[in-house]
Amino acid sequence: MKSAHTYWGNIFEAFTSLNKGLLLTFSHLLKAGRRNNSKSRLNIKHSEYFQSQQGISTIQFPHEQLPIPETGRYQLHNEMDDCIVCDKCVKVCPVNCITIEPIRSPTEFGKTSDGTSKRIYAATFDIDMGKCCFCGLCTTVCPTECLTMTPTFDFSSYSMDKHYFKFGNLSESEVATKKDEWAKFQEAKQAATPAPAASTDKPAVPKPAAFKPKIVIPKPPVSE
Repeated sequence: MKSAHTYWGNIFEAFTSLNKGLLLTFSHLLKAGRRNNSKSRLNIKHSEYFQSQQGISTIQFPHEQLPIPETGRYQLHNEMDDCIVCDKCVKVCPVNCITIEPIRSPTEFGKTSDGTSKRIYAATFDIDMGKCCFCGLCTTVCPTECLTMTPTFDFSSYSMDKHYFKFGNLSESEVATKKDEWAKFQEAKQAATPAPAASTDKPAVPKPAAFKPKIVIPKPPVSE
């Protein structure tokens, strides 16, 4: 039965609500009297994981952490040895947090772990985790599965530069060399391409305009 909306009725209702909250708090404190240490914590996949968390009032983070799902969406990582620089992750990213500068190679220079040919170098492969919305779309479209989300979820920092991760493995001199190789390959390819032969076809003769008869529709006589 609800108390009447009077002065003393409101005070009684406030104390009743406060009493419920305190009882819930003290019940958790009693259960946490002998809190389990980190060694006895269950993995999140365990069927009794959530039951074992009852009574825990606090943890000494980051020295003590609760288990997290292995398939969660956390910090991105790119394995450059398996990257073919296909640019699909850049196109699918809804917040434009991935930046790639590709350099084409005249020949195949390696293969990924799944046997895919590598023909494009990555002069730049940067990921701005400060922009990332952790949607996981980039890892879904990656054809070689080189782009993954690691279990690292705590990478907080006082500087936004610490959220900018660079995965490109080419030095400035190597980038310049690869660009020069591709430019020379393009020039040699254009030089080897024969010029188009002059056309020997006769000039086209304009066709005469088609005859269209003029149809005259007689007007009906005007009655007097």
